[in-house]
Amino acid sequence: MSCAPPPPILRLHPPSSISPFSSPRRPHLSPRTCPWRLAAAREMPWPHVLTVAGSDSSAGAGIQADVKACAALGAYCSSVITAVTAQNTAGVQGVHLVPEELIREQLQSVLSDMSVDVVKTGMLPSAGIIKILCESLQKFPVKALVVDPVMVSTSGDSLSDPSTLTYYRDGLFAMADIVTPNVKEASKLLGGVSLHTIADMRDAAESIYKFGPRYVLVKGGDMPDSSEAIDVFYDGKEFVEFRGHRIKTRNTHGTGCTLASSIAAELAKGSSMLNAVQVAKNFVESALHHSKDLVIGNGPQGPFDHLFRLKCPPYNIGSQQRFNPDSLFLYAVTDSRMNKRWGHSIEDAVKAAIEGGATIVQLREKDIESRPFLEAAKACMEICRSSGVPLLINDRVDIALACNADGVHVGQSDISAREVRELLGPGKIIGVSCKTPAQAEQAWRDGADYLGCGGVFPTTTKANNPTLGFGGLKAVCLASKLPVVAIGGINATNAGSVMELDFPNLKGVAVVSALFDRECVSSETRNLRSILASVRCLA
Repeated sequence: MSCAPPPPILRLHPPSSISPFSSPRRPHLSPRTCPWRLAAAREMPWPHVLTVAGSDSSAGAGIQADVKACAALGAYCSSVITAVTAQNTAGVQGVHLVPEELIREQLQSVLSDMSVDVVKTGMLPSAGIIKILCESLQKFPVKALVVDPVMVSTSGDSLSDPSTLTYYRDGLFAMADIVTPNVKEASKLLGGVSLHTIADMRDAAESIYKFGPRYVLVKGGDMPDSSEAIDVFYDGKEFVEFRGHRIKTRNTHGTGCTLASSIAAELAKGSSMLNAVQVAKNFVESALHHSKDLVIGNGPQGPFDHLFRLKCPPYNIGSQQRFNPDSLFLYAVTDSRMNKRWGHSIEDAVKAAIEGGATIVQLREKDIESRPFLEAAKACMEICRSSGVPLLINDRVDIALACNADGVHVGQSDISAREVRELLGPGKIIGVSCKTPAQAEQAWRDGADYLGCGGVFPTTTKANNPTLGFGGLKAVCLASKLPVVAIGGINATNAGSVMELDFPNLKGVAVVSALFDRECVSSETRNLRSILASVRCLA
């Protein structure tokens, strides 16, 4: 299958879109340059989060949770300890505040030396500590500030002085990029208002936004009457509801700290705020799911395993650790009829596409029985895993489960993304085909990770597939909160024009016949990748 030795494949990292830390409500900056040149110019390529929080002796929350979450998501995490607590799974037995002058020295030491990208705050037990932090951030600006206003532990123990409320609202919030209170903290920040419904959470987010942060995320995990874990996100104009499964487990200690530090890690890596929140929520849900039966301690609330990926089969060495929207760049969709026409097996076709530079692979096999399809899918999974390329299965959730694929892609006539998530569990990639803004909105609400939009051009690979053109693609991209991959009739002659549209969430093109209805799949893939890369670099 391989017609020529493939050139080295550049694994591109997205440029940072986080604005400089200079004033409240700062506009985002989006440098238009080649991603690899931007990465090479960084002083410190390792994304860096500084957590300013308390130490938890049980290692479930606080500094310990922040360090573990950032490490699991690929970011470096330094720390400034504000308090030392004695706590376990039963509650908090003691709190000792670190002297304010030593906190100032810790901040000075890290911020003056270590190229911090994002600061994340947790337990800030006194007004003086908040004041020192604000002064330090004015002296040493960073790209983003994530504020988790930790004031009360889950067991009900107070972790901050009442005077901190004023300093949070009048000082730190105005400097924050995002504030992440749970419903209890939001109530306390707003003078004790009752929060029982999603409407209450929206009102709270709107009120907290008026204190000055660019974004607010009110976490609803503590809402007792909800069957889902619903968080409300507000950007000053629009509300977005992040919905997740409520995992039945006692191991929930540190979920708030972990969510905030995960958001910080994603921002440090260059994600947009909306995507950072989605990734963080998925990570926490996955960690809870994989840790639900662990037993540590005798109290009512145990910790969960931040490093679950090291032990789970989908995350063995060489596999895709989580969905990265940039993997949609060159999306290869197989076709059994084309493979037969050229004498290619499914495995050979997938291997050749990856050799040529495909960044994600979908098996769409309509003319094959379940048993041989499963055997081929297992073989393709090994090929993709060894190359770090995600493998998705079209429609067939049963095949995806049996071969432990990275995810599933479904159409409008198939089961919903929400139903697929219930079958696959957290941590898997779910894509949905859509043609209209309404379908894009529904896919977002159902918990999809990306959209496939088309056909952009006329195609013969799918019967009765209306052509949307650039206008239809633009309408979906502008309406979608999810990354989008364009599909339908795309080939080497028109792929560049698709990428030149340069919509912020249009991440790549999906191709069938232009790759697989050819004698040499690897060379066709290599040629198409070169075209796409040249357009991206010039944009």
